[in-house]
Amino acid sequence: MSEPNAPTRDTPTRAPARPVPYAVAGVLLAAAIVLPLVPQMYSFDQPRLGGMPFFYWYQLLWVPISAALSGIAYWLVSTEDRRRREAARAGAPAPAGPGTGSPGTGSPGADARGGGGRHAASSDEAGHEGGEPR
Repeated sequence: MSEPNAPTRDTPTRAPARPVPYAVAGVLLAAAIVLPLVPQMYSFDQPRLGGMPFFYWYQLLWVPISAALSGIAYWLVSTEDRRRREAARAGAPAPAGPGTGSPGTGSPGADARGGGGRHAASSDEAGHEGGEPR
């Protein structure tokens, strides 16, 4: 027999997400992608840096900036994912609603296939389980 608190395939692995970290990560990544693609912002010769025209060193400056923005976005998303996993392990309540019954209990949401948690090869009507006589 299994433990009453043993995880099943219906046990959530992550708690509900907060949208703010994902939105901020999206904005950071969008800035790292879109801003270097707008040549009107940097198609100038002056100011020069070490004799290099502005349009060259501006694009080169975006390499470490994009790496930093990508790193921050990764940190935000992975921190949020870690928080969600820990909240699910701590037993954060799952959202209540229709169809939240557990398999094999006979509740309306027990199993969408109607199998009640039994193996697909079982057949109660014929009195056999998995093709073997009882």
